[in-house]
Amino acid sequence: MTAGGLRERKKQQMRQHISAVATRLFQERGFEAVTVAEIAEAADVSKMTVFNYFPRKEDLYLDRTPQLRELLLAAVRERAAGEAPVAALRRAVAGLAADGHPLIGAVPGIQTFLQVVRDSPALAARWREVDEQIVTALAAELAAADGRAEASLRDEYTAAAVLRIRNLVLEEAVRRIASGTEAAVARAELAAVAEELFALLERGVRE
Repeated sequence: MTAGGLRERKKQQMRQHISAVATRLFQERGFEAVTVAEIAEAADVSKMTVFNYFPRKEDLYLDRTPQLRELLLAAVRERAAGEAPVAALRRAVAGLAADGHPLIGAVPGIQTFLQVVRDSPALAARWREVDEQIVTALAAELAAADGRAEASLRDEYTAAAVLRIRNLVLEEAVRRIASGTEAAVARAELAAVAEELFALLERGVRE
């Protein structure tokens, strides 16, 4: 491994460590009740180090959202020759659900994670803000896939629908886990839900 690669790996490990400590504290005490100074102390780093990795307190908890953005953009950008962008997104989202990916699937702790978001106006607002940012980026990617420089209303609609499908599948994951459905079964069922919702979207986009 090169020196640059080692540094990047250590940075990623530190980021994950800080986020894990913050997540534990938020879930124990609530988002608003925990300060960045307390997170820094628990993680054994300086307050400045926390802000270097996470400029906003909310992003300590929603640390995986950049990964969701990149996964969706990559699905469009790296799709197979002749594959429609929405079909590529359908395959990507259903695949995440089937794999039990933390961004969308039936994973341990998802109920607690989402409840913290629901209980915090700041986190809920940040979730919506990030969703809007992803919609804008995905709409631009859809336009580029069609050889256009600017996103159309159709692109915006499609991108917003994709994010809504992701959120619906995530909410369904919580319901399946709460009902006692086994993880493997829930993942297969959630993948089917994603496929069904994307089928509706594709039908609408074609018409």
